[in-house]
Amino acid sequence: MTRTLRTPEELAEAGLIAPGAVATLEAVAERYSIAVTPAMAALIHEAGAPIAAQYLPEPEELVTLPHELEDPTADAPFTPIKGVVHRYPDRALLKPLLACPVYCRFCFRREAVGPDGGLLTEAELEAALDWFAATPAVREVILTGGDPLMLSPRRLGRILTRLSAIPHIETLRIHSRVPVADPSRITPGMLAALNLERPLYLCVHANHAAEFTDEAARALRGLHATGLVLLGQSVLLRGVNDSAAALETLFRAMLRHRVKPYYLHQLDPAPGTARFHVPVEEGLALLRGLRGRVTGLAWPTYVQEQPEGAGKIPLGMAGMRGGAGQAREAV
Repeated sequence: MTRTLRTPEELAEAGLIAPGAVATLEAVAERYSIAVTPAMAALIHEAGAPIAAQYLPEPEELVTLPHELEDPTADAPFTPIKGVVHRYPDRALLKPLLACPVYCRFCFRREAVGPDGGLLTEAELEAALDWFAATPAVREVILTGGDPLMLSPRRLGRILTRLSAIPHIETLRIHSRVPVADPSRITPGMLAALNLERPLYLCVHANHAAEFTDEAARALRGLHATGLVLLGQSVLLRGVNDSAAALETLFRAMLRHRVKPYYLHQLDPAPGTARFHVPVEEGLALLRGLRGRVTGLAWPTYVQEQPEGAGKIPLGMAGMRGGAGQAREAV
């Protein structure tokens, strides 16, 4: 396979879904984007359900439960200008596009992302960059989307160079699926664009140890050699990593590939994602089961997004001792 699969018919032709499921899943595809890269299609054939569940559509996606929200992180009220989300005083998001290499079936932005990309125009991008320059309270810029590594190296490099030149911006961060989902994009040109004097952190989204393929390993080695600090973020997902053994192998795989586990996210209540939900109490119990089994280097912060844009809070040590207590400071 040499191209990304984007329709139920293409998934069936590749042997990823049953031919009889195509008609039913066409309705899902009309609402939510589908994309399975060649790398992930091969991995689904090899590793099965934990990877397939993340990327292959299901009819249940069209069932929205009362607690599910179109914008579960409430970005809109904190958007001072298109492409920017400013929720915390000292950091802000820059969303230069809304396209991804793959479309996760549990994505909290699934109502917005898609292959049409939501790419900021040159004027919109310039306005967003000017906003950062004019907002000295912001010390960290987090590039997200969509997936910033879907940008061309030239465009991404220009954005990073502009941000690096702003005196009050101390650190830059990129959140991306590309190193595991589409590692062929980590080209010499991309590595050159990411080679900055300013500290640059790359937060790699992976939910299962099998995602660290040989191709992903080569991409991560190249990124690490360029000088990036690699962090890992994962979502706790039913049927993917909802056991102590699965989490242990995931976090160990991250460390083997120079990725420090950073965040384990409680699932955000996006529409049609209920089949992935793991209760917080169960998540805390899983992490308690890892105490003493893994090094502290393998330990992420377990976080949950709060309603109405209140931000993330850590599901903290009080919960680890047996309750479901939560630390109060935002992270």
